[in-house]
Amino acid sequence: MQYIKLNVPNHEEQLAKIRAERNYTYNDTVTISPTTLPNYEEKIKNFFTEHLHKDEEIRLCLEGGGMFDVRDASDRWIRVHCHQGDLIVLPAGIYHRFKNDDTNYSKFMRLFQGEPVWTPYNRGKDADAFPERAAYVTSLKV
Repeated sequence: MQYIKLNVPNHEEQLAKIRAERNYTYNDTVTISPTTLPNYEEKIKNFFTEHLHKDEEIRLCLEGGGMFDVRDASDRWIRVHCHQGDLIVLPAGIYHRFKNDDTNYSKFMRLFQGEPVWTPYNRGKDADAFPERAAYVTSLKV
């Protein structure tokens, strides 16, 4: 996992450099609150279900706050509380989950390499067999 602190709202120069370095070519924003996200209860439940992605997950907190839980090398949870200006990069294959903090409001920019893909694979034997998961686990041993 990688963490970078940006100066929001004056983050464009810093973010442009990160985009170029990591080949992020697309972004959008998502506001996660009961009043802004359709089917909020269902979606927040899905976000908090432990899962992985086959691609990096890159999020920049623009407003509010939320918590990403990630598994360490010993499979224990580590909580990363993101606030405005926090950018995190979760590598492909890392198990994680997300929830809003006590404000119950967060706005994140999502960045992608190419077309947006956000397919979660819940923890289990199928996801454990993905090459992305194996590569991530191997990286922990280095």
